[in-house]
Amino acid sequence: MYAGLHVMLISRLVLFDLGWCFFYLGFLLFLPLRTPIVVQLLLSFAMGLTMDVFYDTGGLHAAAAVLLGFLRPWVLRLLTPRDGYDSADTVNVHQMGWQWFAVYLTLLVLLHHAAFFILELGSFRHIGLTLGKIFVSALFTGLALLIVQLLFFPVRRGRS
Repeated sequence: MYAGLHVMLISRLVLFDLGWCFFYLGFLLFLPLRTPIVVQLLLSFAMGLTMDVFYDTGGLHAAAAVLLGFLRPWVLRLLTPRDGYDSADTVNVHQMGWQWFAVYLTLLVLLHHAAFFILELGSFRHIGLTLGKIFVSALFTGLALLIVQLLFFPVRRGRS
């Protein structure tokens, strides 16, 4: 669903020729917490390769998505609550809280976008423009994924 919606609709949204929304990242970011690393890496590669096929980007999406899939368990470990994750926990702003979700989303989206746009540039010649693309695109993507969370992910009514 994320890939199809991204290719058909979201990819056409560009902010001032500086910000792109990588909506397909929602698929990778919202995977269950207990997803094995190998599965995450394979799904990341498949999703990135799918985007590369549609946009003829020669592996940029695949490389950045695999980096995201590799770093996700580290970020989850970094953000582990004091009592650990519950077996029913998911990546959900309603369940994990605003602060946890904001740090999780910001870290991973910024790392993905930095990898993508630096690889796209191929050098540090126009680093100012690249930094602008990274931050504006990360803000655009983060807001889009937050809206998806608020609209389509269930509110958990209390912890048992």
